[in-house]
Amino acid sequence: MSLMVKICGLREQMAVEQAVNAGARYLGFIFYPPSVRALRPDEAATLMADIPDNVGKVGVFVDPSDREIETVLALCPLDVIQLHGRETPDRVAQVALRSGLQVMKAIQVETADDLGALSAHVAAADMILFDAKAPRDGAAVPGGNGLAFDWQLLQNLTIDKPWFLAGGLNKENLALAVELVDPPGVDVSSGVERWPGAKDPAKLDAFLAEARRLADLHKAS
Repeated sequence: MSLMVKICGLREQMAVEQAVNAGARYLGFIFYPPSVRALRPDEAATLMADIPDNVGKVGVFVDPSDREIETVLALCPLDVIQLHGRETPDRVAQVALRSGLQVMKAIQVETADDLGALSAHVAAADMILFDAKAPRDGAAVPGGNGLAFDWQLLQNLTIDKPWFLAGGLNKENLALAVELVDPPGVDVSSGVERWPGAKDPAKLDAFLAEARRLADLHKAS
């Protein structure tokens, strides 16, 4: 098993460099102003300048217009567009066609009913990310809330696209998540932070080291 790790919500050059050096496969940059982790395109472009080609640069958007995406792409050399809102499969396919980039669609999960449109999204997207739904009070933004959903909903999942598990992951519960659903990839943001928007170097290293350990255990078994 090769467990892909995506570190999301990066805002600092030191954290970007650390994530690259510790083996992250994807780095996520948020272009959704209500988020405390959001960046302007020029800020993100600076952070992306020295990321090696083997590390994917992911731009995270929530129900974006074409203009919003184009404004970011004019400055930022993204590899993947992550759609983390209520985008339909048709919209996912349209973004992929217009941008020429891979598109990752986030599916927000609370119950099994939330997986009802999964097959249509799998057909439209290049990658799928499963995340917990935001709290019902409406105060939180989609994603990055440190909340987990019932991972057992994804047991025996078989889809023919790469997919990531997100929502409330940290070094302490990563082994359980991998044991339950064996995801090809995992996505973490708040689980490696000191506070929202500020990555913790020790937590970042520990998470990536645990991902490597689990991948090695799988290879040895």
